[in-house]
Amino acid sequence: MGMLQEFREFAVKGNAMDLAVGVIIGAAFGKIVDSIVADLIMPLVGKVVGNLDFSNLFFVLGDNPDNLTTLAELKKAGISVFAYGNFLTILVNFIILAFIIFMMVKQMNRLRKEEAAPAPAEPPPTPEDVVLLREIRDALKR
Repeated sequence: MGMLQEFREFAVKGNAMDLAVGVIIGAAFGKIVDSIVADLIMPLVGKVVGNLDFSNLFFVLGDNPDNLTTLAELKKAGISVFAYGNFLTILVNFIILAFIIFMMVKQMNRLRKEEAAPAPAEPPPTPEDVVLLREIRDALKR
C-alpha cells in the first residue's frame, strides 16, 4: 500500500476528522471567550475597582528617557516592561474557558452514563444438567 493511500485512510478515519472539527470549533470558541473577557468582563471589573484599564497595568523595567506612559509606546520604543495587566486579562480568559470546558465535559459524562446504563437483564436460564442434578438431589432427599 502506498504512502498516499495510507494517508488517505488516516485522514478519513473518524478520529482524525473529529479532532480537526474540535480544533476548528475550539479556535472559534476561544475567540468568543476572548471577546467576552476583553469587551464585557474586564471593563466591568475595571469599573468596580475604580475605572482601571487592565491592559495598561505595567512596570517599566528599563530606563524610560522619554517618559513614555502607555504600554504600546514603551513596547514600540523597545523598553522592557512587566505587563501584568495583560496577564490578568489572559488569566481571567483562561479561567472562564476552563470552567466552560469543565461544564461541557461534565454534561457529556452525565449523558454517556445515561446512555450506557443497561436495563436489568434477566438471569440466564439454568443449564439442563444442573436442573437434572437438582431433581436427583431432591428425589434422594425424599
